[in-house]
Amino acid sequence: MADHHHRVHPVREPDSPARPITSPLVPPGSAVSEKGNPLNAAAHRRWNHGLVPTEPSKSWRRSSCCRCLCWTFCLLFLLIIAIGIAAGVLYLIFQPKLPKYSINSLRILSLRLNTDMTLYARFRVNITAENPNEKIGIYYKHGGQLSVWYNSEKLCSGSLPRFYQGHDNVTQLKVDMMGRTKSGNTLMAALQEQQNTGRIPLDLKVQAPVAIKFGRLKTRKVRILGECLLVVDSLSSNYSVSIKASNCGYRLKL
Repeated sequence: MADHHHRVHPVREPDSPARPITSPLVPPGSAVSEKGNPLNAAAHRRWNHGLVPTEPSKSWRRSSCCRCLCWTFCLLFLLIIAIGIAAGVLYLIFQPKLPKYSINSLRILSLRLNTDMTLYARFRVNITAENPNEKIGIYYKHGGQLSVWYNSEKLCSGSLPRFYQGHDNVTQLKVDMMGRTKSGNTLMAALQEQQNTGRIPLDLKVQAPVAIKFGRLKTRKVRILGECLLVVDSLSSNYSVSIKASNCGYRLKL
C-alpha cells in the first residue's frame, strides 16, 4: 500500500490592518545623541547658554497696563460729563449773572508834586455795586482793590471793603485812594496839558476776590476783574470832577 504523502499547503492569514508609516524622529543622516532627541539636546544647550525664551508674563503686564489706562480715561471722561451736567443744572436753576458796577462821582482830594519829584494823589470815588441775581449771594473777601491809572501810570489805589451782598441787592461804596508816582514832574506836566483840553482820560480798575453762594452751597474764592474807561473835565484839588464819559466791562476769573 503505497504511502500517501501529505502535501502541506501554505495557509494565507487573514488580512491584517496596515501598519502606519511614520517619519523618523531623527532626520536621515543625523546621529542620535546619547541623551535622546537631538532637538531636546539643542534646547538644553540654549538653556545652558542663557538663551531663555521670552516670558509670557511681560506681555501680560503690558496688556494689564493698557487696560488700566483705558479705565482711567473712561473714568475721566465720565467725570467731565458729570461736572458738565451739574454745571448745566446749576445754570438752569440759578441763572447766574455778573454783578454790575457804576461810578457815581469822583473827587480829587489832593494832587501835588513833592520835593522829591514824586507825584502824590488822593482821590475819593463813590461806586454803586449791583447784584442782579435773585438766588445768588456774593461774599466780598479781603484783598479787593480799586486803582486809578493815567497812560499806564498808576496814580493811586485803595482797598474795597469786606461785606456780603444779598440777592437782588444794590450797595453804595465809598473808597479813598492814595498813591505816589515816580517821575512826577513829567506826569504832572502831561496832566496839566490834558486838563487844558477839558477831557482827561482815566482808567479805573477793579480787582475783587469774591465767593459765590448758591443756596446753601458756597464756592471757593474767585476774582471779579473790572475796568472803567473814564473821561473827566478837571483834576483840580477839592473839586468834584464831572464824568463826561464812562465805559465799563467786567469778567470773572476762576
